Amino acid sequence: MKVLSFIVAAALVAVTGASSNSSTLGLLKYDGVALGDWEPAYQKASAFVAGLTTAQKLALITGSSVDSTNGSFTALNILDGDMGLQNYFYVSAFSLSSALAMTWDRDAIYDQAKAVGSEFYNKGMQVVAGPTSQPMGRTPWGGRNVEGFGPDPYLNGQATGLTTKGYVAAGVIPGAKHFILYEQETNRTSMGGGRGSFPGSMGRRAVSSDTGSAPYSSNADDKTLHETYLWPFYDAAKNGMGAVMCAMTKVNDTRSCENSDLLLKHLKTELGFPGFVWPDTMAQNSALESAINGEDYGSSRIWSTSTMETMLSNGSLTETRLNDMVTRNLMGYYYVGLDNGLQPESEAEDAYVNVRGNHSKIIRQNGAKSMALLKNNNALPLNKPRVMSVFGAHAGPVMGGPNQGMNIDGAGPTYQGHLASGTGSAQASYPYLVTPYVSLTNKAVEDGTMMRWIMNDTYTGASSSKLIPESTDSTAVTPSYANYATNADVCLVFLNALSGEGADRTELYNDDQDTMVNTVADNCNNTVVVINTVGPRLVDQWIEHDNVTAVLYGSLLGQESGNSIIDVLYGDVNPSGRLIHTIAKNETDYNVGICYTAQCNFTEGVYLDYRYFDAHNVTPRYPFGHGLSYTTFSYSGLTIKKPSTLSKAPAGNRTVGGYADLWDNVGSVSVEVSNTGSLDGAEVPQLYLGFPASANQPVRQLRGFERIEIAAGKQEKATFELRRRDLSYWDVTAQQWLVAEGTYEVYVGASSRDLRLNGTFTVETS
Repeated sequence: MKVLSFIVAAALVAVTGASSNSSTLGLLKYDGVALGDWEPAYQKASAFVAGLTTAQKLALITGSSVDSTNGSFTALNILDGDMGLQNYFYVSAFSLSSALAMTWDRDAIYDQAKAVGSEFYNKGMQVVAGPTSQPMGRTPWGGRNVEGFGPDPYLNGQATGLTTKGYVAAGVIPGAKHFILYEQETNRTSMGGGRGSFPGSMGRRAVSSDTGSAPYSSNADDKTLHETYLWPFYDAAKNGMGAVMCAMTKVNDTRSCENSDLLLKHLKTELGFPGFVWPDTMAQNSALESAINGEDYGSSRIWSTSTMETMLSNGSLTETRLNDMVTRNLMGYYYVGLDNGLQPESEAEDAYVNVRGNHSKIIRQNGAKSMALLKNNNALPLNKPRVMSVFGAHAGPVMGGPNQGMNIDGAGPTYQGHLASGTGSAQASYPYLVTPYVSLTNKAVEDGTMMRWIMNDTYTGASSSKLIPESTDSTAVTPSYANYATNADVCLVFLNALSGEGADRTELYNDDQDTMVNTVADNCNNTVVVINTVGPRLVDQWIEHDNVTAVLYGSLLGQESGNSIIDVLYGDVNPSGRLIHTIAKNETDYNVGICYTAQCNFTEGVYLDYRYFDAHNVTPRYPFGHGLSYTTFSYSGLTIKKPSTLSKAPAGNRTVGGYADLWDNVGSVSVEVSNTGSLDGAEVPQLYLGFPASANQPVRQLRGFERIEIAAGKQEKATFELRRRDLSYWDVTAQQWLVAEGTYEVYVGASSRDLRLNGTFTVETS
């Protein structure tokens, strides 16, 4: 079996290619990485590289096409992103990754990724700048949290892995980002140089250098790095990740794209990653340091022919390392089958190449699946209300749209229109946008509902006077929150929160919007609030108001957003979305804010979100994993299949995705879930584990979930398979994933705080 080999020599870390000569193993500094199903891709890549001149190799790693004696290679097209192709006509605008994670639905995550990948493939793109595991959401004020899968490593890892797998199935290369510890926008390009206005990962072949001072450094200990931030990249590597974007910031005081610990030790050795590393915009700085420390693709200006030839001639860059860089740039291409000649050629952005298929249905379904019902005092679902009043700018369209250019530096804090996609690298290209106003109007037509609206967050019309005397019972009134709320059967108030690439959030609630909610609720005894947000949006300014009867909460849903929301409001879809972050009662309840200094120390360790709230007994408003349904569920029959004796450390071969036996199923937990209500619905039972004290772990952490459809009055079984890695912790001294011997606590429930069943199992190690 072929292996990737790693050599350490003096002050240089170099990477050799695989060799069929077993004597190569005698040169290993780190253990070999078994390629497994990547082996055919490696063989093709190696054969191609063998026929290249030095000039051709340099052209290939800087994004140029190559014609050689043994074939041709067309430069890879790299483009954002997980929400669909950016800046293209006739493509779909999908929901953001954070919305997709809120479905807690593995099939939905995979299906959307495959649909996104197919649009890339059919537009002639080879690399998706995604999946976006990080930012994870270390701080709720992070500007780009909407782009990722949330702060829980297990859930994030599941979604990252499934998205990777979906892209591979569509025939395109997954380019996961941002590697690693990139958790805020402030000072991301340079200290004191503003918040930056460069759209990261915009798909350009040329990569800019950083001409300013250095960015901030994210400093995390080894345990934190592994158990939280590196965890999802294991899933990506295991499922076919062919490229990785290194971030524009520093990690432990070394630039991410020049950091041999990150790129060579952790990514390429520990995770066994066989693909290429390319830099985010402005992330490549030094030609030599980026080349020898793990970056494989870069700027033709920084890696100019003269510069690289000089480094080769003086020995600072070895031919072996150059060959490895070229090989890695090719392996993902061969792994996903792009060499079969079947992919359509890329055409101009506005060329009529319609790749959307039936993806509008997937977008609408997944958007509805992602919405979490946080509160419901018998207000929902709606049933042909006689008079319905709609409030808030988020209910309707912007003045000109839908593809209005977003300002990525200082965007927000709210959006004066319906917010359904992100900014910067996360801005989708809408073919159209269905707003809630449009979808509600269609329902009003069907139901004979009288509908009125004020689609503004700060409307200041007269509060009570009518245009004609009240005794005439006329419909003519002066628009105001109070007037339109009075005598309505239901009042729908739409809120959003906006942030994005280039700037962090400045607030977690909004005074204007909250005043609007309270004013409406003061005059309407059935006030339903709908929120679409880029991260945690606090609700305590009005959540206990007696007249706030329901809250529907979600992320950004893409082109079918209005239809998805109204499907849930009217009960065409029974809500099943779950929170991927904790909603606190107060901003001060969160333990991590924005860092404004050059050294950003992750002193909280692994204690993010619910892991922090649980450890410090902080009561949330709505906990991680929370979400209601229009029906009810009960739990019973907890069954635990305990692991047999396990070796303390993994004993398998080092493979793509880490040691092979980390992925072995070693035990399971199952539970019976009954639908005790009158409506069909979906429940998301969640498994949390508490570890033995010797593992030094949080109180409990997610280690399993299943979204299961259950007919009214029926019962279904949910089974959570436990992999070796789910029972492992990172031991800093051993530099290994170890299994702690002792008693593990088992909790199964409907959220991190709504734990219905509990038990234990013991693990013995050898």
